[in-house]
Amino acid sequence: MAKGGGKVVIVKKIKKGGHGHHGGSWKVAYADFVTAMMAFFMVMWILGMDDQTKKAIEGYFSSPVGFKKGYSSGSSPLSSGSSPAAIKREAVQIALRQLQAKRFEAVQAHLRGSMDSIAAIGKLKAKVEITVTRNGLRIELIEDEQGDTFFGMASAVMTEQGHVALQAIASELTGLENPVVIEGHTDAARYANTAYTNWELSGDRANAARRILEQYGLDPARIIEVTGHSDKQLKYPNDPLNPSNRRISILLPFLDPPDTPSVDQLKERIESNATKPS
Repeated sequence: MAKGGGKVVIVKKIKKGGHGHHGGSWKVAYADFVTAMMAFFMVMWILGMDDQTKKAIEGYFSSPVGFKKGYSSGSSPLSSGSSPAAIKREAVQIALRQLQAKRFEAVQAHLRGSMDSIAAIGKLKAKVEITVTRNGLRIELIEDEQGDTFFGMASAVMTEQGHVALQAIASELTGLENPVVIEGHTDAARYANTAYTNWELSGDRANAARRILEQYGLDPARIIEVTGHSDKQLKYPNDPLNPSNRRISILLPFLDPPDTPSVDQLKERIESNATKPS
């Protein structure tokens, strides 16, 4: 007790201060990590390329000017004035297409195997043509000499055999992500009914194929085009009346890589994130 009976008052002073500044070093580290990951995946893509493509890319980055001078005008594998970013995108596109082509080849083999295992479709194997082209996967249902395997004569109503074939095809396509284009083709035969021509017939058959593919599980959102070409894209131009000119084509174009941001755009994003409050 203090003199006079007063109470002792103890005053505690607490020094208050703001928190330390949140540094941006982690953002730099994160940017380095993302860059390293991009470089890693680019290396993995390039390793899967053919030797000619590897040499073209290696030659460009080793000596861009000298590399281009080594080719005559228009013969260089790298287009004139291409920037490293453009070359990188081209390399990614080549690698992506190679991967898709291998997947298409697997679908091709599996679909042929499915046709062998299904008695009803085994007889149709020779009439279903599956090829991997420079543009993607092409599946064609081709009529034979009888001309009524998939559709009746001058009819857009698909036969039972056509249903079986499209069911097997739809089952394979559901495992892919590529967009789907469906085309109808006819031969050059003309019909007495001038109000209903090969244009209408080819278009109606393509639409019939679309509906059946959707019925068997193909996502409608993947179908980007349904067209009828009449007799303007004959399979056998020298034999316009050949029944095999009548066919349904199902096309799956290659997917292209999404547009990647430029270096300047990446810098802007990093700077923008750095200025945002923590």
